[in-house]
Amino acid sequence: MYREMTADELLEKVNAGVTLNLIDVREPDEWEEGHVSQARSIPLSQFQARAHEVHDAEGEVVIICRSGGRSGRVCEFLALQGFDVVNVAGGMLAWRGEVVEGE
Repeated sequence: MYREMTADELLEKVNAGVTLNLIDVREPDEWEEGHVSQARSIPLSQFQARAHEVHDAEGEVVIICRSGGRSGRVCEFLALQGFDVVNVAGGMLAWRGEVVEGE
């Protein structure tokens, strides 16, 4: 089982300067269209091969995608391995903060 937070709760944490290990699992074209500046990209299509990178950054592990479905699958995968992870319900569709375009 994993926890969830809303995009607004994520925005509050970002604005408060909380250190988060925010991972965006959308594909590269989606990432380039706009992402949260604090996020790093590990696309779902590459996730199993790159899962070891999850803990390459400090902070609470938070997973985001377009709407919350793919990130939920990643959270389920990681939770089954014993990781404490949080899914962003609503994903980028619900995100009201700034976005960065490009790589």
